Amino acid sequence: MRRQALGALGGAGALTLPWVVVYLTGAAHGLSTLTTVAVSGVSVLGASFLLAWGAETAEKDVPRAFAIAVLAVLAVAPEYAVDALYAWNAGLYAGTDRGIEAGNLAVANMTGANRILIGIGWAGVALFTVFRSGSADDPAVKNRRGFLADAVTLDRDIGLEIVFLFLATLWAFLVPFNGGIDILDMAVLVGIYVAYIAIVLKGDVEAEEAHVGVPAYLQTYPKPYRAATVIGLFAYSGIMIFTAVEPFAHGLEQLGQNVGVPSFFMIQWIAPLASESPELIVVVYLVNKARSTAGFNALISSKLNQWTLLIGTLVLVYSLALGQYGALPFDQKQSAEIWLTAAQSFFAISLLVNFEISVREAVVLLVLFLTQVFSEFLLIRGLIELPITDYQLLLVFTGIYLVLGVGLFVSRRKALGNILRQSAGTVSEAFSTGEDRPRGAD
Repeated sequence: MRRQALGALGGAGALTLPWVVVYLTGAAHGLSTLTTVAVSGVSVLGASFLLAWGAETAEKDVPRAFAIAVLAVLAVAPEYAVDALYAWNAGLYAGTDRGIEAGNLAVANMTGANRILIGIGWAGVALFTVFRSGSADDPAVKNRRGFLADAVTLDRDIGLEIVFLFLATLWAFLVPFNGGIDILDMAVLVGIYVAYIAIVLKGDVEAEEAHVGVPAYLQTYPKPYRAATVIGLFAYSGIMIFTAVEPFAHGLEQLGQNVGVPSFFMIQWIAPLASESPELIVVVYLVNKARSTAGFNALISSKLNQWTLLIGTLVLVYSLALGQYGALPFDQKQSAEIWLTAAQSFFAISLLVNFEISVREAVVLLVLFLTQVFSEFLLIRGLIELPITDYQLLLVFTGIYLVLGVGLFVSRRKALGNILRQSAGTVSEAFSTGEDRPRGAD
């Protein structure tokens, strides 16, 4: 096992070395766009495996939810960097056309990333989980009779994340009414995430789960060496992802523009897709190891931190660049983008309140996402004619998501009540004193 584990670690590390050399020598500026995309993309792949192994190893010493939360933050850190750049430019050039455009791009990039995470991430991984080779050996896959009725079941401990995501989603509907992303949005959304982390940190370390491969080997280390190894893997992979994904995303943008794809469309969809790639790679890796529940936990955790920290901190970056406090402004179309993103999240949560997602539900989630993106693209490019504007098109899809979500919440009101009570109990237990905690909680 030792030789195989060290070989895998060495192989993943080797994938990152070309980018290390290019980055440290400054040679990236002399590479062609295609070469930059290839070198940085391979580095992201290698770093994603290192990150996943670090998170799995950490599960031996810390609550799994916290390990996955750290993984999620590191995996989507490049998205934070790209979005923060637009928010900074919006504050730096406030009051000018360039500043207005940058503010709109910050919102567009954020909403695009969030919708990709659900429309492609949640839906795609559910489909991959069911239809991958060997799914019969995955305890999370439930085979059922009926058209596309097979489903992926989720760990019921993820109920806390679903509830916190639900709270953030409800608040997101109010954001456009405030005249921009302001300090109240930051206080509420960041507060939601801080409260979530405080609760999961108070949780117990779960009973040890059997791991294989690299994590199994690393978990044999004495605790001090194991902790140092996990921190090292997190730090190295985080640096690789943070430095490599931005040129990877910008390279893809340039390649898209070279073939006539509008710049705004690239920034909203292609750049976030590139910056989300580490997260998607990690989840596919976990699912392929028959750890589907851990994979979905990572996706939901990523959605939670993007839907809270990413939105909430944009006003801070904008104000720092502005030199004084100010709400990050955006136009009417970006208001509709936020409502649509919140509505998609609302519908997606309604799918998960019974702790499973069927193939049929995943297909609906994926088709709705793709239909909205491509119809908007065709409308903007003038390739189709509709009796509505692109702003109205966004509102139409917002309405569709809301109607479907409300219908599911009504039909699953008992499951919703159960998940709310379960999460309330988790919160109460986390903040109770040692004498008040139920027996067996320690």
